[in-house]
Amino acid sequence: MDLKSTHREGLPSSIHRIVVKVGSRILVDEQGRPDPERIEQLAGEIADLHLQERYEVILVSSGAIAAGVQTLGWSERPGHLPELQMAAALGQGVLMNQYSNFFASHNCRIGQVLLTHADLRNRERHLNARNTMLTMLRNGVIPVVNENDVVATDEIKFGDNDLLASMVATLVDADLLILLTTADGFHRTENGKLTERVSRLDGVSDEVLRMAGGKGSGWSTGGMASKLKSAEHAVRAGTPVVIANGTTRGMLSRILNGDDVGTLILNDQQEQPLKARKKWIAFFHRPQGTIVVDKGAEKAIRHHGNSLLPVGVDHTRGEFPVGALVNIESMNGKVVARGITSYSRKDVESIKGVHSAEISSILGECHFEEVIHRDNMVLIDE
Repeated sequence: MDLKSTHREGLPSSIHRIVVKVGSRILVDEQGRPDPERIEQLAGEIADLHLQERYEVILVSSGAIAAGVQTLGWSERPGHLPELQMAAALGQGVLMNQYSNFFASHNCRIGQVLLTHADLRNRERHLNARNTMLTMLRNGVIPVVNENDVVATDEIKFGDNDLLASMVATLVDADLLILLTTADGFHRTENGKLTERVSRLDGVSDEVLRMAGGKGSGWSTGGMASKLKSAEHAVRAGTPVVIANGTTRGMLSRILNGDDVGTLILNDQQEQPLKARKKWIAFFHRPQGTIVVDKGAEKAIRHHGNSLLPVGVDHTRGEFPVGALVNIESMNGKVVARGITSYSRKDVESIKGVHSAEISSILGECHFEEVIHRDNMVLIDE
């Protein structure tokens, strides 16, 4: 594990576009009610950056469900989806009204962007969401992003706003992602106890994830492990991440000034950031099935950047249609890559182990020689 506790090296020298994610625990009091003072403080800090003109800021905000729970007069967050969706429906308006008032007091305009995972895995809607947010930024409007909890179900949910923030940062090619929480950053653990803060992480290893604690409270869906996993996605896509304490006044300015606060997370790999289509394949989809490949195909994909040909396929798992994202897995169960398949599971099973020249005689036609073309494939290091 490569942990460094030196001065703040690695922070990009030129930062223009920033995604700031703020968790529910920062926005609510001990009873889980939205805290206007904290929301005003956050709005003021973001407005200060926005008004400097050298920064573009996108805010990914939790807190809608908590605001709805308060509006409904409930004493605790509900556990059933319909009640959560109803609370979100009420709370979105309440939360945005507070943000609108506080940002307006700083002469800043905001606009709400509600997303589900389905919006970002659909290529057309993905590009529409990107273009909308970039247009807002060009026109001096601060996007306030949240998951559309009113319609989100398990199949289309991001899981938590840490992952949503990571996807937004990747979507808009942000220069920096700041995940604000109630912790001072990532801390080492020894014998189950937190010790010193880690200033910098070069990558997120399994050892680091094992050190991370769990969910913080009944009002939040994430935790340090969630933030680290989301940071891992962002840095691989080319956006460095800072996890820092959002309850500390002036934290955003301190981060951008290069102060040694929180934990800076960088990519530990020498590879270039993924191109836009590869990012879409790698981070905005959920695999619908698995294609298991033999050792020869694994080597060709991993070390030579080859496409997956039918001759290298051993077997498949799960049902998937043409154009689905699937995992490419080695014989020992390790995910090697993910890609968009040119054939359905039924057809892959029919042509597995044969040479591409035989596809026509088996299927009656051959539209593609490859099961997955290398342009539609992204290597995965899991």
